[in-house]
Amino acid sequence: MVWKSTLLTTLILHLISFEGGQSIDPDVMLKSCFPPARPSLTNINAICLYGNGRPRYPASYFPPSSHAYARRAVKAVNRLESWFDQCCYGGLSHGNGQIPCCAEQAWKNTLTYFCIEEYSIKTLVHECCEKKGEERWNCFDRQAPNPSYQPMCGYTAPPDRIFTWDPNTC
Repeated sequence: MVWKSTLLTTLILHLISFEGGQSIDPDVMLKSCFPPARPSLTNINAICLYGNGRPRYPASYFPPSSHAYARRAVKAVNRLESWFDQCCYGGLSHGNGQIPCCAEQAWKNTLTYFCIEEYSIKTLVHECCEKKGEERWNCFDRQAPNPSYQPMCGYTAPPDRIFTWDPNTC
């Protein structure tokens, strides 16, 4: 009977309480959204069309003293979704031909920031952050749980306006 009580306590401690009484396990949440997949010609339409249907999670949903990795990961997801919105509809890219390039640049910048945060905060960083160049991007892309960017019910975060797209890199 004691082990059931301990198990229940462990499960409760691992759940994050959302507004309205909803709770979610951060590990389960991350398995559905992190890392994000590399933008490509096969998923760019879904990236642009379903952005508001993919979940966003404000940092306030996470206790400040725990789930630090989950906080960094969902911060990256929120940032990327906001930047995708700017690439698709925010006027950063001019014409459909530039949207995939803008989206890929946003993806790489997001994961670069994520890795910088990983190295600045902890000693055991995400395995893909330890790789360099194309090997890093391929690692993140291989681990993506939603490569087609299909929509899911969830919160829509406010825009993050610090992304600056450079069309000269295309």
